[in-house]
Amino acid sequence: MPAEPLLRCEQLVKFHATPSGRVQAVRGVDLSFAAGVTVAIVGPSGSGKSSLLRMLACLDRPSAGVVNVNGVDLWRLSERARARTRAELMTHVYQRPGDNLFSHLTAEMQLERVARSQARSDGVDRWLDALGLAGQRTHLPAQMSGGERQRLAFARAAVSGHRLVIADEPTAQLDSANSRAVLDAVDVLAGEGMTTIVATHDRRVLDRVDEVIELRDGAIATITSGGTRLSVIDKSGRLQLPAELWGRFPDGRARLRWGTDSEPIELDAP
Repeated sequence: MPAEPLLRCEQLVKFHATPSGRVQAVRGVDLSFAAGVTVAIVGPSGSGKSSLLRMLACLDRPSAGVVNVNGVDLWRLSERARARTRAELMTHVYQRPGDNLFSHLTAEMQLERVARSQARSDGVDRWLDALGLAGQRTHLPAQMSGGERQRLAFARAAVSGHRLVIADEPTAQLDSANSRAVLDAVDVLAGEGMTTIVATHDRRVLDRVDEVIELRDGAIATITSGGTRLSVIDKSGRLQLPAELWGRFPDGRARLRWGTDSEPIELDAP
């Protein structure tokens, strides 16, 4: 029997109120994430990346649907129980490196504070070393580069023992060298069995993750895994086609032909 996914969402929907009316930012998304995988969520501005990420991180309540983390439907919990469960299971890494840290604490103190909050007595020295921050242990955030601050944010997740890290554009404000250092940190965490989900516009990230989920107009357009790009059929039976195929169906209609299980399914214009 396959292992239960660490994070699963079903029929996730999000509406935003605007002066001109309601806008549907996320449209019936179904996803699951196993332990230890690294995933990039990509798509143009307005595709729903940030809205989806904030719902997966349980920072925004879905308009409809389920977010299940480690077997728990977090939005069925009380606000206090949900906050406690989030604190036990996940870390959210913000886009701006400085937003993840306390400005008055050194790198070592940042990690010690997290360790105490999680009743953990070890890991600080280990993760400073593992993420290349041993030389910055006495530095304040203002004395560190953007890449060092983002690596420290991931070190906080590692020290906490959290199994899930959700990061919003963690390399957006970094140069190539610092981006590589942050992605190296993500690789280290994945080796420890932590799941990392990253929303990104940074094409450099895509070669470093296990899976790429492409959003278009709030829905999943394709999922690329193991070098294979797959179209997606949601639980309502709707098939998403890659954008480069749209021109073959100018009327928005397609003919579908299939036979036995051993025969290929054919899709063409009527």
